[in-house]
Amino acid sequence: MLITSGRRKTAVARAVLKPGRGRVFINGIPLEIYQPELVRLKIMEPLLLAGDDMRRSLDIKVDVRGGGFMGQAVAARMAIARGLVKWFESPELEKKLVEYDRSMLVGDPRQAEPKKPRGRSARAKRQKSYR
Repeated sequence: MLITSGRRKTAVARAVLKPGRGRVFINGIPLEIYQPELVRLKIMEPLLLAGDDMRRSLDIKVDVRGGGFMGQAVAARMAIARGLVKWFESPELEKKLVEYDRSMLVGDPRQAEPKKPRGRSARAKRQKSYR
């Protein structure tokens, strides 16, 4: 059994990999019926790049919390990709994933900036007129 994690903005995903029949669950929902479709395809990217023989030998359970649906998808994708690389210890797979999209293995530390007083967002301020 192997546990890996992935993060994106405020979304945190924890993936548990163990020998099995190739089943993937995201928050208890099978990946085949996970909605929306764009999110499902995003999460499937590392599995498709790994190939059928690698994918069929593992069961993966991903638990994702926080953030929005796309942040959760990227966090889950990162957790799965890191788990596959760690499980198979394959430099070829790691190279393939990095060439496809480096953010699959390397996190993006950017966060939303906090809102400040006297403004409607982090940087925008109320304009003032003296006339």
